[in-house]
Parts: sequence; C-alpha cells; structure tokens
Amino acid sequence: MKKSRIVITCAKGVPPFLKEEVLSLGLPVLSETVAGVETEGTEEDAMRLNLFLRTGQRVLLLLREMEALNADDLYRGISRIAWEDYVPPEDYLCVTSAVDNPTIRDSRFANLKCKDAIVDRIMRKVGRRPDSGPERTGAVVDLYWKGDLCLVYLDTSGEPLYRRGYRRIPLHAPMQETLAAAVIQATGWKGEGNFVNPMCGSGTVAVEAVLMALDMAPGLLRKNFGFMHLKGFNRSSWKKMQEEARARVKKSFPGKLVATDIDPGAIRASRQNAAAAGIAPHIEFSVGDYSETPLPEGGGVVILNPEYGERMGRIEELKEVYRGIGDFFKKKCQGYTGYLFTGNLDLAKKVGLKSRRRIPFFSGNIECRLLEYNLYEGSRRTPDAEK
Repeated sequence: MKKSRIVITCAKGVPPFLKEEVLSLGLPVLSETVAGVETEGTEEDAMRLNLFLRTGQRVLLLLREMEALNADDLYRGISRIAWEDYVPPEDYLCVTSAVDNPTIRDSRFANLKCKDAIVDRIMRKVGRRPDSGPERTGAVVDLYWKGDLCLVYLDTSGEPLYRRGYRRIPLHAPMQETLAAAVIQATGWKGEGNFVNPMCGSGTVAVEAVLMALDMAPGLLRKNFGFMHLKGFNRSSWKKMQEEARARVKKSFPGKLVATDIDPGAIRASRQNAAAAGIAPHIEFSVGDYSETPLPEGGGVVILNPEYGERMGRIEELKEVYRGIGDFFKKKCQGYTGYLFTGNLDLAKKVGLKSRRRIPFFSGNIECRLLEYNLYEGSRRTPDAEK
C-alpha cells in the first residue's frame, strides 16, 4: 500500500506529547513543528491515527505538492488531480485552507478556486458534482499555500479530533479534549495512583484521565471521520481496528478518580458527559468547594484549572482564589503532586509555592503554563513564590 507524508496538527506546546503518541503507534516522526508533527504512512495508518491519538487535532494525508503563483495556477494544478478517484460525486465536500500568497487578499477566494477546480473536474469525468459547503461532515480537502508552494491534503479526520462526541454540555470556557489529554500526559499519570480534579467544570480533564487509564481509544467515541467519505474506504479494515481497540480497554484501574465543583450545574454536566463517554462509574463526582475536596489515601495527582481572568475579567477576585489554592495544596494535599493549569502567571504567584516545573501550553491564543508542585509535609509557602 502506498505511503504518503502525513501531517498531524495540534495546539502549540503539544508536539512533544503528540510525537510520543505517534512513535508508540509504530510510525516514524519525520519532523516536529510548533503546532504539529509529520510522519508517513498509508491510508490505513491515517485511520489508526484517528482512532488512537489523544492529543492530535487533524490527520492530513498529503495528496499533491505543486507550485502556484496565483489563483489561475492554483485552479490548473488542482484540476490535474484525479479527484474522481477520491471524492464520490454523491457525497459532500468541504475545502479548508491556510493561505499566505501575495496575490490573495482573502483566503476564502483560494478556498473557492480550489473547490471549483475539484467539482469541475469531477463533473467533467463523471457527469455529476458533489455538493459543497463549510461543514466538515463529508470529504474534506485542506490547502496549504505559502508563497508559490501548494500542499494539497485529504483531511482524514473531518471534524477536529477534539470533538470526541461526549461533551454534550460544555459550560463556559472549557478546555479542549486534546489539550486536556496532553496536560494529563505531562503529569505522567496513567491510572496507578489517585487523580483528584477540583474545579472540574464540565469534566473534560476527568473524562480524559479515565479514557487514558482504561486505555480506551478516543476515536471509539466518534461515529464519523473524513476518511469514511473517500473512495476506497476499507470498512472491514476499520471495523477490525475498532475491535482491536475495544479488546484493549481495561475494566478498571488501581487509582481512584475524584472530581468536584462548587456549581451543581457543572457536576450535572460532568456526569452527563462522563455517561456519554461510557465511563461514569469510574469517577467519584461531588458538589463542593475545591478546598473541601476529599483526597484518598495513597497520594497521586491533584490538578486544578481555575479561571485566569483573560475571558472572565475578575482579576482581583481571582487573586484570593489562587491564594486559597496555595493553602489547599499546603494543608490538605501532602503526599500528592499538585498541578495548576493557568493562563495568568501573575495570578499563579499568589499560590505562594515554588513550582518544580513550568510546562508551556496554549489554550487557543492564550499562552498557559502547567505548574507542578511537590507537596511534601510542610511545603514552604512564600509570598508571590513564582517571581
């Protein structure tokens, strides 16, 4: 089976974790960028990546590399690709793009030229053209055009992989599932010890932690991928991959997973989201202030993702919250490793504890840090320790 270059996109800060996932699936890592990893493989490898990856967002299979100085060049080059071999005329087509070309002022124009070239070619060859639009529910083609270099990809994911399908009630400012998975990987937790998640919100971090501990492939939760709408989709091979993935799922894991939030609505949403993922029995949910969160004996990880003011506009109020988190860490979390995910390092200073590690991530365009604290007996609290 023919191999092609495969680009897997992700949030900034995530590539080191995505790289390890790709290698664990037996595929090479050809390069690593600020927001992605490049490998190579077959269409079936792309299917496996979509099924098993936790931190990747889109799996792009390279179809053609070409030169295009302007829109007319783009149209001609795209028209030379045998689209009738890839896109069924009865299906739905979406074109996405990233464009940096001096002749193109609006990337939507490049999208339109690319789409026109595809559907015109299919019309000439088979006498029917596919419907098209912005929804990524059918076949998806991605155009990367920088200068005179054009890379044309088949987006085998369709909708981004952070759309697992279980988050029915997202609440406000939720962390994306793929970012949550990377954050958990950064802690090193794999189900052996306890995992405690106060301020759990809609439960994304808790759900992703359970999926990881049970070795449940996140792609098992989705019913639709872009590759399913391409000609030559091997349905029997896909079913076999799913069966193999289901056979790997563990029934339980040694540690306990606790998730709390002061908002009863958040806990209701978390329960529903966990139920949609099929893992609700593995999480002990309760309503209460983070400072009253029960911590099981035996140690483990305690992780909080408090508001950080960029979206909520409550900096002064949040200073007291962060001071309280420091007290919670110091007084109640001995024997655990503490983690704080925040997009505001000034607020993080109010925790008053010296972090051992500061791991960079991005949540959208907001630069964030995952701060790690060793919480041994008598952890020292100092004013504004993160200076």
